[in-house]
Amino acid sequence: MAVLYVIAGVMHFLVPEVYVQIIPPVLPGPLVLVYFSGIAEIALGLGLLHPRTRRLAAWGLIGLLIAIFPANVYMATSGVVIEGTPGSGDPSEIVRWGRLPLQAVLVAWAWWYTRPPPSETAE
Repeated sequence: MAVLYVIAGVMHFLVPEVYVQIIPPVLPGPLVLVYFSGIAEIALGLGLLHPRTRRLAAWGLIGLLIAIFPANVYMATSGVVIEGTPGSGDPSEIVRWGRLPLQAVLVAWAWWYTRPPPSETAE
């Protein structure tokens, strides 16, 4: 999971224009939001790697996934056409709407990391 988020975060800096396209237009500073979410994904992904920060990082990822959910709703409902990358274009309806339940899966996966280690629950 950590690697997934670090790579996703780095991609926010390599191709920010792709992410800007799915930011709902009612939100200010889409490029700043893309960079901020990229930094958060990298930091929280790295936080998952360390036992001392794993639970806090997982809660942070849950918060981040909730915060970026409006971008996925916007993408699903507004007909966003992704431009600027190979294989980009008009995502299918399955891709647009499939991202929404995927968020729930990612939240559940992060939540799994919020549980205390077995050594803490055995007492």
